[in-house]
Amino acid sequence: MHIAVAGNIGSGKTTLTGLLAKHYGWEPKYEDADTNPYLTDFYKDMQRWSFNLQIYFLNKRLAGIVEIKRSKNVVIQDRTIYEDACIFAANLHSMGLMTTRDYANYKDLFDLMISLVPPPDLLIYLRASVPTLVNQIQKRGREYESSIRIDYLQGLNERYEEWIESYSSDNKIILNVDALNFEEKPEDLSIVIDRLDAKINGLF
Repeated sequence: MHIAVAGNIGSGKTTLTGLLAKHYGWEPKYEDADTNPYLTDFYKDMQRWSFNLQIYFLNKRLAGIVEIKRSKNVVIQDRTIYEDACIFAANLHSMGLMTTRDYANYKDLFDLMISLVPPPDLLIYLRASVPTLVNQIQKRGREYESSIRIDYLQGLNERYEEWIESYSSDNKIILNVDALNFEEKPEDLSIVIDRLDAKINGLF
């Protein structure tokens, strides 16, 4: 079984992935941002490095899905391949930070990739306001994230909302991160687990 956690930068995907993996005994698969060779350059000059960054993410995401499908374990994944194209690349293009030529090339590659792999069995979407995102980004203190623009986060949030509404599968759970602190409050994590239990029992 493949469970994926989706959400904007700072929404708590990695934290929730770890907590649920520990609770259920699932195999976690994290997004390895710390070894990404493009992130620091990208946040300094988005227009120059946007295409390179998105191709890197797309490549790593597809490789991750292939690994998940080969695994005999239940795997919970931090971020999905859909977010790369439907959210991040599309937002960069709309902001004029990725050329139309590069975006069309990227989108063609993405469309080919997703035609070859199945979607997650269950999607967990973390919905968070921009102030919550900013607070959590500042809290974790990654140097390369210190220059993230507010308008960039807002644009991503708007695209996330469009995407999750159009996500065709009924196998999804939407969590309001503004009202949940699952990292520090066990009762909030219990709410998430109860919802997840109900969904999993109904699906499988």
